[in-house]
This record gives sequence, structure tokens and C-alpha cells, in this order.
Amino acid sequence: MRYDLLKILIVDDNRHMRVMLSEILKAVGVRQIYEASDGAQALKMMRGQSIDIIMTDLSMQPLDGIDFVRLLRRSPDSPNPMCPVIMITGHSTMTRVHEARNAGVNEFLAKPLTARGVVERITQIVEHPRPYVKTENYFGPDRRRRADPHYPGPFRRDGDGAQRKAATRDL
Repeated sequence: MRYDLLKILIVDDNRHMRVMLSEILKAVGVRQIYEASDGAQALKMMRGQSIDIIMTDLSMQPLDGIDFVRLLRRSPDSPNPMCPVIMITGHSTMTRVHEARNAGVNEFLAKPLTARGVVERITQIVEHPRPYVKTENYFGPDRRRRADPHYPGPFRRDGDGAQRKAATRDL
């Protein structure tokens, strides 16, 4: 992969985390690294600069990472609603992971950061991009990560039972 061609935006209110993440990115060959101290500054920066990947912290003030991703994905004046997002946090509870996923995050990376973890998430985004889905209350990457080769029908969620019955009744 050509890391030197990537433009990555780091969004974190902690300057030390931005520096550490920037050093990891430089070590793997990323040359175009941009930094913002919060989500509002990141959105403003993206209006003037094309970005390939965003790496954002979950816990920030005044605009946290989840609110930032919601604005990025859903705001009518978003500079790039399809920009891939890696959410970084020390709070990797399932509740927070689901909240980030439901906001439209592509990948999740738990602290403490490692170069291997950063490279794995970037590689996942670049080499295995997921299609984007738009519904009434969600826009972002397809949240289903696995395709079940043994699944026989068009519905893949637990709550699809009523739809499945209605669809087969109409046949």
C-alpha cells in the first residue's frame, strides 16, 4: 500500500495523542497529516482540504467524536460524508462501540495505540472498503462485517422475521 499518498486527518483534543499518532503515521510512510483539536475545527479544515481518512478520538470537548461523525455523515453541508473514519478511544465498552458504529464509524481502535493496530485499521479501510448504506436514520458503512455463505434468503437481521413472512406470503 502507498501510505505516502494518503491524506489523514487526526482529530483529538489531546495534543500529546495527536503527536503520538502523527509519529506512528510518519513511521509507516504517511506524509500528509493534518491535525484538528475538535470536531468543529476538523469540519472546517475539511472544507479546504481533501482528506482520505479521519482518525478521531471519541471523548473530546466541545464536540465529541460521535457527534462529529454524525455531523460528517448527516449534515447537508458536510464536506465529505463518505470519508472513512477510525474512532480511537480508551472507552471500548460494547455500548460505546455500538454508539460509534451507529453514528457511521468505519473502524474502531482501542487505546493504548500500537503501530500494528493503526496499520491494521488503515489497511482494512483501504483494501476492504465496505459499501455505504443510507436509510431513514442511518448513513455510513454497512455495519454487517460478515457474509454468511449458507444464508438462503434476502433478509439477514433477527428483526426481519415479519418482513420475511410478508415477502413469502406475497409470492
